[in-house]
Amino acid sequence: MKQLPVTSYQLPVTSYQLSVICCQRLRLFLMCLLVTGNCSLVTAQRAVISASIDSAQLLIGEQTKIHLDIAANKNARLQLPMIADTLMNGVEVIEISKLDTTDIGNNRMQIRYDYLITSFDSALYLLPPFTVIEELDTVYSQRLALKVSSLPVDTVSMQFYDIKNVIKPPFVWKDYLDIILYIWAAALLIALISYVIERRKKHKPLISLPKKEKVILPPHIQAIKALDEIKSEKLWQQGKEKEFHSQVSDVLRTYLHARFGINAMEQVSSETLLEVRGISDADLVYDNLKQLLLTADLVKFAKYRPLPDENEMSLMNAYLFVNRTAPVTAPAEEIAGHSPQHNEAPSPTHNS
Repeated sequence: MKQLPVTSYQLPVTSYQLSVICCQRLRLFLMCLLVTGNCSLVTAQRAVISASIDSAQLLIGEQTKIHLDIAANKNARLQLPMIADTLMNGVEVIEISKLDTTDIGNNRMQIRYDYLITSFDSALYLLPPFTVIEELDTVYSQRLALKVSSLPVDTVSMQFYDIKNVIKPPFVWKDYLDIILYIWAAALLIALISYVIERRKKHKPLISLPKKEKVILPPHIQAIKALDEIKSEKLWQQGKEKEFHSQVSDVLRTYLHARFGINAMEQVSSETLLEVRGISDADLVYDNLKQLLLTADLVKFAKYRPLPDENEMSLMNAYLFVNRTAPVTAPAEEIAGHSPQHNEAPSPTHNS
């Protein structure tokens, strides 16, 4: 079959149709331009995050840094990636640097900070993307790859040795100083508690102070001191004749018991004088003692009021009796300054 030639025909275009076509194309161009401008404006206002890594290949235990760059509006409310100590299983975060904020113009800012990471498991890791949340919008960074390799081991040329025995460290006494001090303190505390309990059981003071040795004066010294005190009190001058003579006679009776063993405090005056009569050392002053004791009996039991001279005579006879009957080895100066010459009565006295 013979093919007929095809002839093309072109219809003539009027000026009206040409103007319509131009308007449609201009409208389409303006719409495309508007859409493109809006898209670029929206893209410029959103937050952007990018991540980079210093080294994508590490040996086990080595470290590397991941750098994060975030660009956003100055007044944007951002929620940065929250990573504590693990980026993913097998990749650990050692340190997070401080934020570094920079003004990049057009009401925009750039935030930069780093993650120091490491890994102890050999593997090829595809790290998860970092996210930034800006209000209701979430922005993701690109994913990073990290290859962690183990150290090569040369099993041909390397020599292996047995495990060494446990090495006993040298003894250092300072290492046990605290324990020794605690033991000593505990022992001292136990000993102290035991000591306190034992003393309490025996009703003794916790600390026994050394007792002062009591100095016992000779009987004649004690008697002279007692008579000095009576003399200084001036009892009979105050109308207390009974107290005066009672004290003087008691001093002499106590002296007789200490010096000669006569229990004069339990005897009447006649019994005492009878025993003194048999003592040779008291012969010369027997009458002086008799005057003293009889006068005291009259004052105490008969309500006798002696004259001032009789009171003085009783005290002088008491001094004289003690001085004359004192031991011979005691010098007169030891008897409180009272010598026999000063306290002697002129003559044996007679009872009134």
